[in-house]
Amino acid sequence: MTPLTVTPGTGPGGTPLLIATGEIDLANVQVLARALEALADTAGTVVLDLTAVEYLDSAGLSVLFRHAERLEIVAPPLLEPVLTYSGLADLAVVRAP
Repeated sequence: MTPLTVTPGTGPGGTPLLIATGEIDLANVQVLARALEALADTAGTVVLDLTAVEYLDSAGLSVLFRHAERLEIVAPPLLEPVLTYSGLADLAVVRAP
C-alpha cells in the first residue's frame, strides 16, 4: 500500500483543515475519502493542504471532485497542472502554498 496520512486540524478563523502527506492513489484513496466525509456536517469551506503530496491519480481526483464545492486546495507546483487540466480548479479554490 502506498503511504498516505491525512491529519485534521484547524486553520485561521477556525476553518477545518486537512493536511495530506504522501501519495494519493487507488490503494489508499479511502483514507482521504473518510477524512473528507468526517467533515461533511461542518459548515463552510474545508482547506485541504496537498503541499506534501507527491502523487495524485484519477482515484484521488474523483474524491476531490465529490467535495469540490466546499474545498480550498493548497497545491504545490507539481500538482497544479493536474488540478487545472482535470477541471477541478474550475470548481474548487486552488491556491499555491
